[in-house]
Amino acid sequence: MITDRVNQIARRVPNWLVYILGISPAGWFLYLGLTGGLGAEPIKSLEHELGEFALKLLIAGLCITPLRKHLGVNLIKFRRAIGVLAFTYVFSHLLVWLVLDVQIVSQIWADILKRPYITVGMVGFVLMIPLVVTSNNLSVRKLGVRWRKLHKLTYGIAFVGALHFVMVAKGIQIEPISYMLVVIGLLALRVPKKTLPLQR
Repeated sequence: MITDRVNQIARRVPNWLVYILGISPAGWFLYLGLTGGLGAEPIKSLEHELGEFALKLLIAGLCITPLRKHLGVNLIKFRRAIGVLAFTYVFSHLLVWLVLDVQIVSQIWADILKRPYITVGMVGFVLMIPLVVTSNNLSVRKLGVRWRKLHKLTYGIAFVGALHFVMVAKGIQIEPISYMLVVIGLLALRVPKKTLPLQR
């Protein structure tokens, strides 16, 4: 079966390869920025590309459980790598905004407080910190069941990330709304179905 073949291939793929492939686009975006390939506003474009790719990785992470549950495709071994990469891109997105875009410390704090889309983005970033800190085997052993509960923050983070993208767009645009709908759909798949009582 195709599913068995996919699972066999996945088992042979080392996690380090996922990290290399996952971080490669960041280098490409940086190259485009330095060579004029990101248009007239390279800093804004770099900021956008990094943020959008982070959202794609969050969505990829949300896909893993439904793929296993509904299609039998087991990519669970890559979930940690995808999560760490998503945080890396979010952090890079934030750094570009802080260091290259705003630059003025007082303005940064003012923007966080006064601009809702930035406030939402910062909430998502802060929520990711405990997840990346506990993305190791020691934390899994120490926290036990609490680790699983903690990492359910991923659902909220993905939603907040999609909301941030919609708010940044400032108006009805197909791309950010499409991301939001995908995230909502993937979250809806996780809602437990109520079983109807048997009729006698």
